[in-house]
Amino acid sequence: MTTYAIGDIQGCFQELNDLLNLISFSETSDQLWFTGDLVNRGPESLETLRFIKSLGDRAISVLGNHDIHLLAAAQSNKSHRKDTFDEIFYAPDRDELLDWLRHRPLFHHDEQSGYSMLHAGVAPQWDLEKIKQLSSEVEHVLRADHYPQYLAHIYGNDPDTWSDDLQGWDRLRCITNFFTRVRFCDENGRMEFCEKGPPGSQPDRWKPWYEIKNRKSIDLKILFGHWSTHKLASVDVRKYNVFPLDTGCLWGGELTAFRLEDGARFELNCSHRSRD
Repeated sequence: MTTYAIGDIQGCFQELNDLLNLISFSETSDQLWFTGDLVNRGPESLETLRFIKSLGDRAISVLGNHDIHLLAAAQSNKSHRKDTFDEIFYAPDRDELLDWLRHRPLFHHDEQSGYSMLHAGVAPQWDLEKIKQLSSEVEHVLRADHYPQYLAHIYGNDPDTWSDDLQGWDRLRCITNFFTRVRFCDENGRMEFCEKGPPGSQPDRWKPWYEIKNRKSIDLKILFGHWSTHKLASVDVRKYNVFPLDTGCLWGGELTAFRLEDGARFELNCSHRSRD
C-alpha cells in the first residue's frame, strides 16, 4: 500500500481528480490523507465531500477551519458572502455528509510511518500525548448530540494563549484555533491571526508556530495545510520536522501530494484558477 498526503482542496474537485491521475492512485491498494479544508471557495465542495466519503477507510481527513465553518453555517443557516456551500445545503444527502464530516478527527498519528497530520499547528507546550488528549476533547464534543452548542461558541480569537487552566468554551475554542487556524506565535505560544504571509514576512516578535524554542512536538513528523503562502522549500525539514502541503490550488498555485514512503512530491499546476 502507498500513502499520499494531499494539501487543502477547498472544493477544487476537478484538480483533485487530475492529481490522482498524475499519481496513478489506486482505490483498492493506496490510501489518501487529507490535511483538511476539503470545502469552500472552490466550485465543487459537494462533489469533493461525496468522493472522499466514498473512499471509506482508504481516506483519512482531519478537520480544517473551513470544514468546521461549514458545520456551523449549516446549523445557523448563515454563511459568508464568499462561501460556496449552497450545493451542500440543498443536496439530498446533506445530513449524511455533514454527519460524516463532524466525525472526522482534528489530529491523526500513524505509529508505523511516524507521520502525524493536522490542519494548522499546535501549541509549543503540547507533546504527542497532550495533542492526542486535547484533540479528543474537541472531537468528543463535536460528535455528541449537543455539538450545535460547540459550533455556536467556536468563533473568536480569545483566549490566544494555551493554559491547562482553561475551561469550558474558552478551552475548546483555544484548542480548535491551534489545530485549525494558527500560523504564527510569539515565544510564549500566543497566537497571531492577522499575519497570513509566508515565513519571513511577519514582524520580528512572531515566528511560525513550529519555530518556537523548545516546542515539545519537535520529534513528530507533522504534515499540515492551511498556509497557502508557505512552501516546503522555505522550511528546514530536518530541523523542524514539518511538511507544509497547502500550496494554494484555489489561488492559482498547485495541488500537492506527498508520498509518505519516500518523501516524493507531486504537484499539479492550477494556474488556470482565478486569484480573486
